[in-house]
Amino acid sequence: MTDNQKTIKSSVTLEGIGLHTGEKTVLSILPAPVNHGYKFQRIDVEGQPMIDADVSRVTETQRGTTLEQNGTKIHTTEHVLAAIYASGIDNAIIQVDGPEIPIMDGSSKLFIEAIEKAGVEDQDAERDYFVIKETIKFEIEEREIEFLAVPDENYRVTVMVDYRSPALGTQHASMLKLTDFKEEISPCRTFVFLRELEYLATNGLIKGGDLNNAIVLVERDDISDEEINKLRKLLGKEDLEIKLDGIGVLNTTKLKFTNEPARHKLLDIVGDLALVGRRIKGHILSARPGHY
Repeated sequence: MTDNQKTIKSSVTLEGIGLHTGEKTVLSILPAPVNHGYKFQRIDVEGQPMIDADVSRVTETQRGTTLEQNGTKIHTTEHVLAAIYASGIDNAIIQVDGPEIPIMDGSSKLFIEAIEKAGVEDQDAERDYFVIKETIKFEIEEREIEFLAVPDENYRVTVMVDYRSPALGTQHASMLKLTDFKEEISPCRTFVFLRELEYLATNGLIKGGDLNNAIVLVERDDISDEEINKLRKLLGKEDLEIKLDGIGVLNTTKLKFTNEPARHKLLDIVGDLALVGRRIKGHILSARPGHY
């Protein structure tokens, strides 16, 4: 039986705000011909330029993956790419009318559901897999990041996160096969430590962040009202209700899984590795991964 390339059956449209820019964006996923791969299109820019979803186009990795081509950028690409890849799609155009992919609920779930409603169809060309034939090791000692790719007939991912945080601890997550992504990985939301919020806000990031699209982890039980009020002002949300109940999750947000942060890191890996440009046969193992 041949393993053919696939595209989305009909276009789908979603809208939301960008996590970092805070700008409202309309996003559409459209069918594309064989051997097209994934491409973003900025329809708000003169000439409606395309940006290849390719690792060579990565220019920034701070709190998300940014691609740039011919002077045009698209930010926070990983969540929608994870959904498209995990849905079995090989060829797609992702049109946006702004500089950043909408954050939606901080996960890939809504993208997955939209694609599922539209359907996926076979195309008249076989897939060309990137097959891991020998162990590939990648390490960044100063960041304590480790990656290992080992041969496997299926695409599998195993993740360990440990940021020396009392709120997070050491967590593991795994995806034994890509069909597990929808139920086990796609609902898992992005997360941030409370101590990072001031830095991110003062550096022009997380303008669209709120407690509906991100998990906030609290590592201290002695945070003052003054600190909380300062954060409200920085975030431009002075009426935001903030509940602190010691070390744990801000506003006692209920986690989808006890290891939701680790599962979200796995989601990010699937989205970022989609930039390889081919479907992978291999087992990816990672410790303390990041977009970098």
